[in-house]
Parts: sequence; structure tokens; C-alpha cells
Amino acid sequence: MTPHVNAIHPATDGPLADTLLGMGRFLRKGEVSADLRSLFLEGGRSGDVFYRDRWAHDKVVRSTHGVNCTGSCSWKVYVKDGIITWEAQQTDYPTVGPDSPEYEPRGCPRGAAFSWYTYSPTRVRFPYIRDTLAELYREAKRTHPDPVDAWASIVEDPEKSRAYKSVRGKGGLIRTTWDEAVEIASAAHVYTVKQYGPDRVAGFSPIPAMSMVSHGAGARFLNLLGGTILSFYDWYADLPVASPQVFGDQTDVPESADWWNAGYLIMWGSNVPVTRTPDAHFMTEARYRGQKVVTVSPDYTDNTKFADEWVAPHPGTDAALALSMGHVILTEHYVHKRTPRFEDYMQRYTDSPYLVTLDENGEGLVPGKFLTAEDLGGEHAALPRAAFKTVMMDQFGTPFVPNGSLGHRFTAEDEGQWNLDLGDVVPPLSLRDLDDTTEAAEVLLPRFDLAPEVGSEHAGGAGVIARGVPVRRVAGKLVTTVFDLLLAQYGVTREGLPGEWPTGYDDTSSPGTPAWQEEITSVPAVQAIRIGREFADNAERSGGRSMILMGAGTNHWFHSDTIYRTFLALTTMTGCQGVNGGGWAHYVGQEKVRPITGYSQYATAGDWNRPPRQHIGTAFWYLASDQWRYDGLPADALASPLARGKFADRTTADCLVESVKRGWMPAYPTFNRNPLDLCDEAEAAGKEPAAHIVDSLTDGSLEYAVEDPDAPENFPRIVTIWRANVLGSSGKGNEYFLKHLLGTDSAVRASETPEGSRPRDMRWRDEAPRGKLDLLLTADFRMTSTTLFSDIVLPAATWYEKFDLSSTDMHPFVHAFTPAINPPWQTRTDFDMFSAIAERFSELSIGHLGVRRDIVASPLQHDTVDAMATPHGTLRDDLPLIPGQTMAKLIVVERDYPNLFQKWKSLGPLTDQLGMTTKAITYRPDKELKKLAHLNGTVTSGPFTGAVRLDTDKRVCEAILMLSGTTNGRLAVQGFKELEKRTGQKMAHLAEDHEGTHITFTDVQVQPRSVITSPEWSGSEHGGRRYTAFAINVEHLKPWHTLTGRQHFYLDHDWMEELGENLPTFRPPLDMHRLFDDPKVGTTKRIAGPGAPGQTEVTVRYLTPHSKWSIHSEYQDNLFMLSLSRGGPTIWMSPQDAEKVGVRDNDWIESYNRNGVVVARANVSHRMPEGTVYMYHAKDRTVDVPIAETSGQRGGIHNSLTRILLKPSHLIGGYAQLTWAFNYLGPTGNQRDEITTIRRRDQEVEY
Repeated sequence: MTPHVNAIHPATDGPLADTLLGMGRFLRKGEVSADLRSLFLEGGRSGDVFYRDRWAHDKVVRSTHGVNCTGSCSWKVYVKDGIITWEAQQTDYPTVGPDSPEYEPRGCPRGAAFSWYTYSPTRVRFPYIRDTLAELYREAKRTHPDPVDAWASIVEDPEKSRAYKSVRGKGGLIRTTWDEAVEIASAAHVYTVKQYGPDRVAGFSPIPAMSMVSHGAGARFLNLLGGTILSFYDWYADLPVASPQVFGDQTDVPESADWWNAGYLIMWGSNVPVTRTPDAHFMTEARYRGQKVVTVSPDYTDNTKFADEWVAPHPGTDAALALSMGHVILTEHYVHKRTPRFEDYMQRYTDSPYLVTLDENGEGLVPGKFLTAEDLGGEHAALPRAAFKTVMMDQFGTPFVPNGSLGHRFTAEDEGQWNLDLGDVVPPLSLRDLDDTTEAAEVLLPRFDLAPEVGSEHAGGAGVIARGVPVRRVAGKLVTTVFDLLLAQYGVTREGLPGEWPTGYDDTSSPGTPAWQEEITSVPAVQAIRIGREFADNAERSGGRSMILMGAGTNHWFHSDTIYRTFLALTTMTGCQGVNGGGWAHYVGQEKVRPITGYSQYATAGDWNRPPRQHIGTAFWYLASDQWRYDGLPADALASPLARGKFADRTTADCLVESVKRGWMPAYPTFNRNPLDLCDEAEAAGKEPAAHIVDSLTDGSLEYAVEDPDAPENFPRIVTIWRANVLGSSGKGNEYFLKHLLGTDSAVRASETPEGSRPRDMRWRDEAPRGKLDLLLTADFRMTSTTLFSDIVLPAATWYEKFDLSSTDMHPFVHAFTPAINPPWQTRTDFDMFSAIAERFSELSIGHLGVRRDIVASPLQHDTVDAMATPHGTLRDDLPLIPGQTMAKLIVVERDYPNLFQKWKSLGPLTDQLGMTTKAITYRPDKELKKLAHLNGTVTSGPFTGAVRLDTDKRVCEAILMLSGTTNGRLAVQGFKELEKRTGQKMAHLAEDHEGTHITFTDVQVQPRSVITSPEWSGSEHGGRRYTAFAINVEHLKPWHTLTGRQHFYLDHDWMEELGENLPTFRPPLDMHRLFDDPKVGTTKRIAGPGAPGQTEVTVRYLTPHSKWSIHSEYQDNLFMLSLSRGGPTIWMSPQDAEKVGVRDNDWIESYNRNGVVVARANVSHRMPEGTVYMYHAKDRTVDVPIAETSGQRGGIHNSLTRILLKPSHLIGGYAQLTWAFNYLGPTGNQRDEITTIRRRDQEVEY
């Protein structure tokens, strides 16, 4: 029987579904259609009440996200019945004008889903403590009522100490009260300061810009205590050391709207749609106005989809490609012809015309030192700071000492002359530009591109090439120009010069040519030639609007500084720096705290005591996690074939020791004794503490802690981590952290360095310590790898639950955080958290600490006279110990521990008495302090009556904004007028339009506010223009903060010569087989186990980039992310590598090397090049991490296969732009040179 055509049947999946839907009649009255698809209700609009209720809300609050991408996006947060229901992008940013797309709407999927974390299963709702520690402490309190004594009884007992340290990361976190958690943390701090010294206490919290008050509150507590704040920018390897080397500034880059102004854009190692999602539209939209977009990446990245051309070099070989492009540009725009704009730019704004001596080295000549006024003799040598006043020729061939060098910057006699004004002088770029130059000489230059000779693989692939330069004699010295050396380095042929030169672009044997780079990178020579030509041609025709947008893809290599310098050379030789739409851009910039001066006053506690203890994060973790014991990398294995033996018989760890002892880099703990006790000893001996320390170092009774990092007195004892996830994200050498710093189980597979290869200047203890750290205290709003290994976990408020400030390099606005809800459960803001700890610490310090004198070893500082501590960058070993010259400055600071909390919540007197110094400009906020007292109120009782109140997060926000030139026009104008005195150039007009403007916290809560142009930064927003770095330098003749005052191609420090890196050069990725006897990349072999007998394994390069499916290092533990990423850790590999080891897509694999083991699923994709695998970073070990066959433990995270390696050039200090400042210079936490071995494992995994 045929069914009636109008018969209606339930449109469901079957009887079970029918039954479930039918039960709905008990929940909601109404008539249901026969197909069970519709519900009919009576009563007006009640039928759509569900939908109207879903999108109803009680209030909308403006806030932002304090996230490490520093996108700094403004969001509307919707709240109903006290619950955050959803968020949406704000659309009321100040306009950027009619000639550009707007910034709005800004955001990314991460931001749109953030409220999930407020109520997620991973939310930390209560304080937690490790159960073993809780039992020990509660038992100790029964016999030691004083919490400090109770803590001492635990950590001084080896068995008790080992008991709670060994169970870190093995579960057992139990709920505790805030009172107990704060008491234990505070008691531990008091004990450590008293027993070992305040510099044994450290804190790590990255990127202040993402939430300034949250960072500053913790930093302020530690700085008042005398503790150590660890840097993050170098540790993350986001810090390009090349930026200080070239510019004397750290990653000051254009805002993202300036990408739109570029006529030619190369994205080099920066996957913008992934890492800069809110800003990527400026790149994609600019293509519609004719911008050409080129991507350079070894794999097929997301941004390649938007590119007009894709360049795919082998990983880590980018510098060879950039050198060949420079070869083309220099040949066609400087030798075959002189492009007038390029030539003028190089003469005025770079070190190209400066003279460099040629020195003998064995059988030949090598580039030496910059010629200075001191070398000229006579009246020139009598000039103040003559050794730091560099020399060029004028157009008549006469030596000329121009303005603007470092020697002019701080000298009273040179006030008004620190500028780039050359007057009537037109310096020759090349000595050949002078008609009477007749001499030439061969110069020996190092090269690092050769294959090692058979039988001498251990020596590496370095060699020497001889190329000629024109020379003259000046003051008895043979000299040439930086430009002449640059042409020689790039292999640009000029007739009549001696030496080995390429026959043309197609010469594969001569360094610098397009054909030469093709042999290294696999990029076709014709493509390198074309892109080099186009880049320069666009720069010439557009007035400098060619841009390279760089990123972590090229900055995480060991030799990243050489890679970046070759990029920066391209933008400099084409006159693009300091031009809107041109120069180098960066995917995050320096994560800029726009109101930097006010923030610094608060966070460093500079209003109460100076200087702070700020440390280079990479070196701290390198020593604390004992990775130095496994390193043994000979420093001379990195040296140039022309090296003079300065690194002989030394490891890179020895270079760190020398750097610290010379005062180049900070090191905390500094000495092997408590700095409080050192002050007491000095007082008892009737000496100043600094003199006592110098005498004790000289007679050997005192040592640097870095010389014996495994001595118990030199351990870091407390680390506080907030706003960070070190053990799930940035902790290079994760397994070493677990083994030595935490004292728990690890999968370290490496052997310690054998005798004969160990550091020369560090004491070797036969038994490596396990569990150096007494307390790991972490605050977070979600459970992470770090919290799982912590002793105490404090529940932090999220970004929708606090008042705070946010800013970024990527746009010119300051944002506010405003709480949409109060912190739920027992969570607290970072501000309230550190308030509680500071208060309890002050209470407990009575009877244990009192008022003490501390002595801070402060390293030689950038942007101060310290930059002139090493004339000519020449190292001498025959000089006495002089603080501030041949060693760190030794500065006494009084610590009033019982009143620490009172200081923490009020503004101290030094802001008024000493002013606020940023980049050598001191601001005097006399009027601002009066306004702030009126706005915030003053302390009404106690020892600091009358001080401005900083006892709430909102008051701190007001102080930061009031005390910064970018948010207070009066201070900006004041700063520019100070700069005018030093430079003799008019600049105050850049801020005078806003002299009466003061951006308040209420202002930024209403709407994002554009900052004011200020000398705190090198760019200008004046007149509504887009911020681009160094615009003030180029347009107003303000020098760069370098030796010459110009952008540098050439670096003449002794260690730079030793490494062969005076000039931009190509250095391949580290040969881990030669240096550490690891397998060679590409090798395969059959293995006997463990766990996979008979399997084949393959050795590949191992890279850990930002995640494909997220923004920057987004969390991976919500359902959306887990669905995209296959529910846990994955490793991307090429089909070729997968085939070698019998791996199919989604198979479980095991990846292991000397550092550890990872278990992951294989993501086999044609986008990956053969010989390279990716494991995206920041995937916590909290979800779907099975037990590894290789180690028998749970497979690790991405950093289980990495470790820290130090490059000596990153440790240089005390000389011109190569002088340390916090997050400006220091060794990077690079990890891209690592290799790993992969095999298919048993597919039945266990947890």
C-alpha cells in the first residue's frame, strides 16, 4: 500500500529520540507538531522568550585581555544576573583618519571565547597547597608557633625538604585557606631574606604591558624586599639582540596601521594572521592598493595564503638569502650607479662613512676598531670623551669628528651638539669617492658556509676569504670606511681591487651572490634577485616605503642576531628606517608599555629605593636548572677562523662568568654571602660596604655566586610566578627544571659534561643538587603545567574581574580593564594578592629582620655614562676592581622590612627628590604630584603621613597615567625641552599641542585613548600620523643611542671580532652532531627499543612555533581548541619523513633526544618540508599525555626536547649600545637549533 503523500512522521533519529523529545511536555507546556520539530505556545511573544532571554543582559562593561600577544583589544563584556554571558568587540576606537582602514573591530577567536575560562573546569577557584607540605607545616606549627621558625624547621631538615619537593607534579594539591597560604609564603620570604639574602628570592611575570598594575604590584613587592625580577623578552627569544646592536634601542617598531602605508611588504618569520590576528587586516587590505606581499617561511603558513609570492628557504638559512638580496641592492644602487636618496640616507643616518682601522692578524689585515678622536692626537685627542667620538672624512679628505657620537651625549662641554647635523660636510661613503685615494689592501674576512673537511668535521665549516678595500693612512693608522668593508663582506665587485670576487650573480662559490645562497637555502637565485630588486626599486620610488615584518620564526635561532642584522641591513641601505610605511616591523614589537615612566616608578619601587634587582632570565634559569652541567659547549667552537684566542679553553658558561664579573650582565644572587650580612661586616670593620666587597673579592674571601651555582648558599630559594606558565610555555629545558630546580621526576637523558670539557671558571660538584627551590609559589586563573608543579597555588582573578591598564606596540591606544563581575569563589586580583603577602610579610619580619642595609650589584647600564666603561670595546685584564667601571656598581639600599607594606601602598619621596629618568631624560613631576595627591588622597597616619595613596588598583592606574609623558602632555613637553638642550634641535612642538592634556583612568574606561608623542619613544604620533620607530631621529636629527649615534652595520667589540661577526654575516644552524655528538639530520636507523623493537627512527630538525589554530600562544585546553588540535599534543611532519618510519596520519609517535621525551600524535601534512617537524608551543601536559615507552613517565611538553644554549655575543656589556638594560639586552632562550629522533610507538597508549 502506498503511503498517503500528506502523511506526517516524526523527523528524528528513531524511537529513542521520539521518547526524549516527548518528555519535553513535562518541561514546557504547549502543542507539539506531528514531526516533533515545532512547539506552539499561546500568549503573545512568549514563544520567543527563550531567545530574548538568551540575549538579554543587565550591563555591558568595557574591558580588555591581559594576554601575551599584547593585542590590547577593547571588548564589551555582557553580564546577566551576575554571570558573564558573552563578549563582543568594541567599535568606538578613535579614528585613524580617512586614508587608512580603522583599528576596529579588534579581536580574535581567543578573545571571543575568553569568558569560557571564567567558569571552566580548569579555573582555579581556591588556594591550594601540596598535601605533603601542608602536613609538614601544620605539624611544625604545633612545635614552632612562629611561622618563620616553622618554615625553617622544614627546609633545614633534609628529609622533610626532600619529602615535599619529590612529590611536585604528582598530584596531591588540596584546598587551603588564604590565611594559611599567605602565612606560609610570607614566612618563607622572611626566612630566606634573613638566612640567605633578598637576592635569593625571584619573581617571574612577563610583559607588563598586558596588565601593568597586575605585574607592577608583584614587582613592587619584590623590589621593596630586595628580590630579583627576571626578564622575559630575552628569555622568550622574542628579544632580537640585533636591535640593540644596530639601533641602540630594543624593537621599537611601527604600529600595525603603518603596515598599510608600505608599498612592498615582506613577512619574514612572522605568521601575521596567526600571531597578530587583530592587526592582520592592515596587511590583507593593503594588497588592494597595490602593495606587494612576500612571505618567507620554510613551510606553507597561514600568511602564505595572502601573499603574492612565497619564498621557502631551508630552516635557519634566512641570512644567506638576505645577504644575496643585499648583494643585488649594493651592486645595482651603489656600484653600477649611486641612487641619490639611498646615498644621502647612508651618509647621514648610518655608520657607513665612518673610518675603521685595519689591523694585522697573522699574515694579513683584518677589520679593527672605529677610528676615534683620541687616535687623531693633538687637539682632537684633548676633547672630552675623545675615545668615544668616532671619525669620518669630509669631502676634501680631511678627518672630521661629527656631532652625535656617544662621546657627545653625556659631556657637559658638548651640550647642544649631540645631533646628526653634518653642516656643510658631505662625507664619502667609500674612500674611492675621494680622487686622491690610490691605495688598496686585501682584508681577510671569515666565512661559515663551507662543508667541514673529511676527517676534520669537529672543526666545522669555517674559512677565510680575502677581498680588497680602498685604504688611506690617518694619524699613522691604515683605515677604510664601514661602507667599503660592507661591499667586501657582501662580495660586491669593484674594478681594480685585489682579492677573491664573484664573477657575477651566478657564481656559486663566492659568499654573497644569489647563486651562492641558492646552494644553501634552495631559494632560486632568480627569485632572490627579483625580490631584492623590487624591494629597492619600491623604496626608491616611494621614498622608503619598503618594509620587512619580522617575527619569532627567524629570532629563535642560536645565531638569530646575525639573521636579523642581515634583514636590518636591507631596510637601512634602502633608506627605509624612520619612514612611515618602511623599515622593520615586528609581530609583537617590544610589548610596549606606552606609559613607561609612571609604570617604572611603581613597579621598580623607584619612589622608595634605587636601583632594583633586575636579572637576565635566560642566565638565571640556565644556572638554577643546572643546564650548565650538561652544556660544555666550547666557546672557541663558535669562534671565527680569524679569532685571536680570547675564547680558548673556555665554555660558553665561562663567558657568562666573565660577563658577570666585569659588570656587563646582572647576576642574582650576586655573591656567596647574604648581602645584608656583607653590610653588617663592613660596618663592623669600619668600612664602606662597597670597599669591603672589593677588598674581599681581591683577597679571595668572597666569591661570585655564578662561580659556584650548585653551592646551597647560592641556590635561588623562592620563585613566584604570576601571569605566566613557565613549565608549560617558556621553560626551555623543561626536564632539567624538574630534575634540578624542583627535585621531582624527569626524563633527562643526557649525561653530564665529562671531565676535560667542563667550565674552567665554575666549581664542579660531583653530585648535582636536586630540588634547589624551597618554594614555588604560583598565581593563575587556570590549572597549568606550572601550577601542577607548584607548592602553593593562589587563585587569580581573570581579566574581566579587575581594574588595570593595557597597551601595545601595535596601536597607539591605552586601554582599561574594568571588572564585569567581582572575583568569584575565593579568587583575588594580583594587586590584592600581593597586598596580602606584603602585609603579612611586614608583620612577620618584626623580630627577624627590622631595618637592614642591603647592597645591590647593579650592572653597567645602557643610556648612562656606564656605556663608556670600555674604550674601543677592548678588553683588559690588568685593571683594578673599580665599581661602575671594571665591575658592577655597588649601591647601598636601606630596607625597612617592618614598614614594607606601608611603603608598598604609598608613593615614596624619591620621585620628587630625584625625578624620574627614562632613556637618560629626567622628568620632574612637581605639579603632577600635587594633582595626584588631590586625586588619590594622602596617607593620614603612620610613618608616611602625607604620602600619595596607592592602596587600590585604580589609584595605581591614575599614578601610572599621571607620571608618564605619553599620557601627560606637560611631562612630554618637559622631556622634549630637556632633549632640545642636549641636541640643539627643536622637538617640543611634537607635544606642545597636548601640553594641557592629561589622560586619566576614567578617560580610558570610557574609550581607548591615543597616546601623546613623547621622548620616551623614538616615533611620533604628532598630527595624527601613524607611529613608526625612529621618525624623530630621521626628521629631527636626534642620534640613535649607539657609539656613532647612527645605525650600525659594524660592531667593533673584541668579542664580536672573536666570533667573526663585526659585519652582517651568514651563520648556519648549530651543527648538533659536531658540537654534541647528536645524530645527523636525515639519518635513519633500526632500533632495538625500548618499547618498539625493530622500528625505524628518523632524525629531524625540531621547531616549536606559535600555534596554527590560535592566536600567539593561546591556551589549548578548551573544547574548541582540543577539537581543532586532535585533543592533545601533536607533531607536524612531512609525508617523506613519515614514510621513512612507517607513520600514518594520527598515529602515536615518540620523539626524543638528549633533553627528554615527548609522546604525541603525528599530523602528517604536505605543508611541512622534509627534515623538519613542528610541535606548536604552549600545549600543557594537562590533556591527553600518555606514558612514554622511552622513559616510563608521562610524555613531556614541547620544551621537554629543548635546552638553553648561551651565545657569548649576547653577554657583552659596558660598551656603547652593547650595554645592558632590562629586557633590552641579554642571552636569548633560543631553541630552534635543536634536533630530535622520531619513531612510531605502540598504538595502545596508557595514562
